[in-house]
Amino acid sequence: MKKENYLKWDEYFMGIALLSAERSKDPHTSVGACIVSQDNKILSVGYNGMPRGCSDDEYPWDRENADELQTKYLFVCHAELNALLNYTGTDMKNAKIYTTLFPCNECTKALIQSNLHEVIYLCDKYADTSSVLASKRMMKSAGMIYREYQPIGRQITIEL
Repeated sequence: MKKENYLKWDEYFMGIALLSAERSKDPHTSVGACIVSQDNKILSVGYNGMPRGCSDDEYPWDRENADELQTKYLFVCHAELNALLNYTGTDMKNAKIYTTLFPCNECTKALIQSNLHEVIYLCDKYADTSSVLASKRMMKSAGMIYREYQPIGRQITIEL
C-alpha cells in the first residue's frame, strides 16, 4: 500500500514558499514565493531582501521614519519580484505563484506581464490597502486567478 499522508501539491509548494521566507533578513515581515509550471515543476523561488550588491548591513530595515530614505520600502526587493528575476527560463505562460503574502501592486504588474495565471497566497493582512486593492483589480482585469491557501494544520519539522 502506498503512503497516505503525503503532501498534496498546494501543501508542498506553499511549504517551499515558507522555507524560502526563512532566507529573508527583514526583521518585520519575511516573505517567500515559489513559481510553479502548469505541470507542477518548480521554476523559481524568491524571498524579500536587498538587491544583489546592496549590503543588508548598510541599508535600513525600519518601517517608519520621517525620512523615507531611512525606511526599507525604497530598497527591498519583494519575494515575488525576486522569484521572477531568479527565473532562468523563457516561458512562464500559465504558471502559478505560491506566496506567503498577497502581492503588492508593483509585483502584480510584473506577474501579469510574465503571463502567470494564478496566485495562491497564505496571508492577506494588507487587504484594505490601496496597493492590494489595485492588485486585485488588475488581476481580475487580466483574468488572473487568486485564491487563499487553506492550511491543513500539519506541522513538519526539519532538522538542518
